[in-house]
Amino acid sequence: MAETGKYIKKLSELINGSENILLVCHVNPDGDAIGSMLAFYHYLQAKGKKVKMLSPNYLQDFLLWMPGADQIQIFLRNRKRSAAIVAEANLIFFLDFNNRSRLGDAEKLIMNANVPGVIIDHHVEPTLPALFTISEPSCCATAELIYMLVEGMEGNPFSSPEFNESVYVGIITDTGNFEHGSYTGDTMRIVASLIDAGIDKGKVFDKVYNNFSADRMRLQGFALYSRMKVLPEHSAAYIWLTRDDLTNFNYAKGDTEGFVNMPLSIRGISISALFVEKDGFIKVSLRSNGSFSVNDFAVKFFNGGGHMNAAGGEYYDTLENTISFFEKSIAASVGDQNSNNK
Repeated sequence: MAETGKYIKKLSELINGSENILLVCHVNPDGDAIGSMLAFYHYLQAKGKKVKMLSPNYLQDFLLWMPGADQIQIFLRNRKRSAAIVAEANLIFFLDFNNRSRLGDAEKLIMNANVPGVIIDHHVEPTLPALFTISEPSCCATAELIYMLVEGMEGNPFSSPEFNESVYVGIITDTGNFEHGSYTGDTMRIVASLIDAGIDKGKVFDKVYNNFSADRMRLQGFALYSRMKVLPEHSAAYIWLTRDDLTNFNYAKGDTEGFVNMPLSIRGISISALFVEKDGFIKVSLRSNGSFSVNDFAVKFFNGGGHMNAAGGEYYDTLENTISFFEKSIAASVGDQNSNNK
């Protein structure tokens, strides 16, 4: 259980002493990044604060329905307006990330701002410089941590339809609707309180998981049939997609969400990877079940990180060479782990 009580006094002082607050999420924001940002936004607005939100790049389509999502300033869409928002702020919250590289093209603008920064995150080993760091890797999602911090500052659970939906989206997306991740009984008690407060969990599930295009479904089938390789000797499997693959299936941002989890449904497979070809690099997503730490693996081999069972990174080479490197690295790492477990 996260011990959030130690943060409450300082966090309350910082919020109470700030007139213009800016919330920033990481590049390629997922459901937890947007969920935690919107939840905190709705809470701070309810407390009478002036709040702005900034994302380094565009939101995925399946998140655009969320109340308040249209208020998120996109750095890539309007750099001048983004700079003005940063200049107005006297307190910046970094939500759901703890490394400056996760700011993408907005890194220089944000990190050069002479403004106190606060990290609220659940990833391990924070390196982002900040005045105050709230880091709780035991939480399954930053949205869960936001709920606990707000409850601590209020002395009671805070509830509004917009806040509740945002927290719920953050939790279900970072756990794959409770199929993976470090959720606990405390997580489920938070979810129960959201349901008791009247959240329409069926509506949210449909918006998040049943809101894809026919092209996305065809891409998923293609990925499983033509772009998946199983390495049973290492209890691993991976999927790869080229830029041409994405073009052929009219790829829209977010269409590969969840693909990395699919090989874990194969009997005997506990490690999964997804490689997506981008301009100049390969995006790497990693998942695992059990004791294999894909966070350590991502840090060591793919300039990335995350959680024990969910991580990601990048590799600056061809897709073919990236896959070859992964196969060699996973063979060595699983061998090392097996040796350590004897």
